[in-house]
Amino acid sequence: MKFIDEATISVQAGDGGRGCVSFRREARVPMGGPDGGDGGDGGSVLLIADPQLTTLIDLQYRHRYPAEHGEHGRGKDQFGRKGQDTLIHLPMGTMVYDATNQEILCDLKEAGQRFIAAQGGRGGHGNKRFATSTNQAPRTAQPGEKGEARDLKLTLKLLANVGLVGFPNAGKSTLISKISRARPKIADYPFTTLIPHLGTVKYHDQSFVVADIPGLIEGAHKGIGLGDRFLKHIERTALLVFLIDLSPSAEASPSDQWKILKKELQSYDISLTKKHSWVVGNKIDLPEATAPWRSIQKKLGKQRTLAISALTGENVDSLVAALAKEIKEMRKEA
Repeated sequence: MKFIDEATISVQAGDGGRGCVSFRREARVPMGGPDGGDGGDGGSVLLIADPQLTTLIDLQYRHRYPAEHGEHGRGKDQFGRKGQDTLIHLPMGTMVYDATNQEILCDLKEAGQRFIAAQGGRGGHGNKRFATSTNQAPRTAQPGEKGEARDLKLTLKLLANVGLVGFPNAGKSTLISKISRARPKIADYPFTTLIPHLGTVKYHDQSFVVADIPGLIEGAHKGIGLGDRFLKHIERTALLVFLIDLSPSAEASPSDQWKILKKELQSYDISLTKKHSWVVGNKIDLPEATAPWRSIQKKLGKQRTLAISALTGENVDSLVAALAKEIKEMRKEA
């Protein structure tokens, strides 16, 4: 499925139905009086956070979302039917902005969360509502109110507990495919992963979500490579795993990879560098990987580190256990 994380749509709530001016006219019923019913309320446009969705692709081909108008009132005390609401299902983590002034309207973080993006117009009162002791035959009724209309900008920021960050070909896709059921494309050329992938990791009675963020390179925050398009998805993660390529064919030395990744996050948003993090050296199964890993460990000091092989599975279980333990502790503190 194509990954779309931004969209602009127009929502138009339904107008309220107008009230009716009517009088009861039946044989042998004197003094019938007013019997005009109220108009129905217009339908609203609601946004709903749906945990089954991971992309805004459905909104790429449809940009206008109207709701139904309320029915007009009728005689014999008949009220108009309320207009049907329009429901728009969006992935959890979608931020909703007013496209005109960029004001944030809602952040859909929780499953099933609802937000009224456009309120339906209220139906007008029929003439029966205006009857009084001094005006027993009112010929007045209200028109229905107009429904709200607005343009919305939607931005998806994935919700995940752990974000995998690393250079292209560092092994992020291989790792997430080992620890979850996610099946991203895996190949031996740069930028295999062009979209973020989410995977749910099970550990004993606990589960957590890992996001595979497409490869970062030096200058990503300026638009180089895949640019900063996917850096926003790191904002939601509670824990970062910097995956370092220990192979001789890596684009940069392990120390330089670490420095560049930290710099890119800091240039995008300095708060990202303050997140809990692990530095994980990958491809430790290669004989040439031992020396560079020991070297970077010395430079990292107290930073938590672990060497793994996503390909062979070496130490992968230890990494999952460590991440699960830390996430559990963070959930207790929240």
